[in-house]
Amino acid sequence: MEPTRNFATPSSTAVGLRLAAHHGATTHAAERAAAPGTPTGRGISAARALWSAIPPELSVRMRRQSVDLVREVIGEIQAAVPAYAQPLQGQFREVLVGSVEMAIVRCFDSSGDVNGAVHDWTNAFTYAGKVEYAQGRTMDALQTAVRVGARVVWRRMSAVGRTMGVPTETLFTLADRIFAYVDEVCAIAIAGYTEAQGNATGALERRRRQLLKLILSNPPVPPQAIADLAGTTDWAVPERLAVIALEYRPAADQLPASVFGGDVLVDLESADPCLVVADPDAHLPALVRELAGRRAAIGPTVPLAEAHRSLSCARRTLLLAQRGVLPDEKVLRCSDHLSALVLLSDEFLLDQLTQRALEPFADLTPKQRDRLTTTLLAWLETRGGINEIATRLDVHPQTVRYRMHQIEELLGDRIDDPQERLCMEIALRARTLLDPGVPAQRSPHDEDDEETAPAPVSLADRRR
Repeated sequence: MEPTRNFATPSSTAVGLRLAAHHGATTHAAERAAAPGTPTGRGISAARALWSAIPPELSVRMRRQSVDLVREVIGEIQAAVPAYAQPLQGQFREVLVGSVEMAIVRCFDSSGDVNGAVHDWTNAFTYAGKVEYAQGRTMDALQTAVRVGARVVWRRMSAVGRTMGVPTETLFTLADRIFAYVDEVCAIAIAGYTEAQGNATGALERRRRQLLKLILSNPPVPPQAIADLAGTTDWAVPERLAVIALEYRPAADQLPASVFGGDVLVDLESADPCLVVADPDAHLPALVRELAGRRAAIGPTVPLAEAHRSLSCARRTLLLAQRGVLPDEKVLRCSDHLSALVLLSDEFLLDQLTQRALEPFADLTPKQRDRLTTTLLAWLETRGGINEIATRLDVHPQTVRYRMHQIEELLGDRIDDPQERLCMEIALRARTLLDPGVPAQRSPHDEDDEETAPAPVSLADRRR
């Protein structure tokens, strides 16, 4: 219940209720103070306002009781907050007792260097917040402890103030300013807690990125080095894993590493971002959802020592998709495109092979060359008869006979050599991948200027 000015003096119960009603405001204020970019000057002014509002004679009386008051505050905090119900020893005692003493003594000691007092007070509660995080306690426990302490202090201050005849208006003013003081203590401590949490998270992410780099090293690093670092990152080293290559995005469009979960090692900062995961299928739904349009390629699942090979394959797949060689899909699996990856693994050597294998067609016009090589590829792939090739190319069987006769004249004995046929098929398949404009079957009027007279019996006829 909100105390009114009709009372002669504010009772400790009434103001205690007022403090309890302020619980929500305290929590929200602390959250605002802990948020990035929140100014801390507000808290310093709140502390100054409380210190300056306490009448000197009340400060003197309260300072004499500070030892007993500190003991009472600590006792009630330990009784009210389970996380603090432990022996007063070590760092726990140092921080709890020191923080309570700092909060109380500064209230009742407004003499001397006020700026220095503000500096010490701020540093003390920032440090307390950091220790809270390091010892595994929550911000809720911290805020509850501050509120409990504030109630104890107010109960004693209001009782002493009434015996001294401190005006009711002054006591109400002190109650209001204690609210702001509680806000600030929470805000400063939570800022320290959040800073420690951020530093710890940043350190963990840095270790996980370093672990990812070790795993992807070429040549591979010793397994024990990976195991040692993994032990500090909460990441279980699997026997087999896959690497997922991602399209690069500017820093402003990067996803936080946390969206992929703790089972995934993440590098989103480099020019070639990637993920390392033991079971890509288990993470595929989340991957598709979180990438939001960014293309990804899933490398083969390989032993730990061959992770760099999975990465190389995934990056090659991603590059070929970006060039339009592989399908325009948001998530590609290397395992679905192995033949293309093998064919295009070394494009320099492929170009040398292609020039040699298709040299007999070099003097033809582009249209003639496309017709004959398309027919040759159909023959190499099907090894079928005239009618089967004609159906595949959607041309007349006589056209196939005519073309195959031309091909035999151009290639001579090479068409009977298995090694030469293999080279020609590799060259023609690669050309189809790299040049989507090469026709796979006839276009309109494709036969208009071809001979339709009977041709000599060709290889395709002989294989019928």
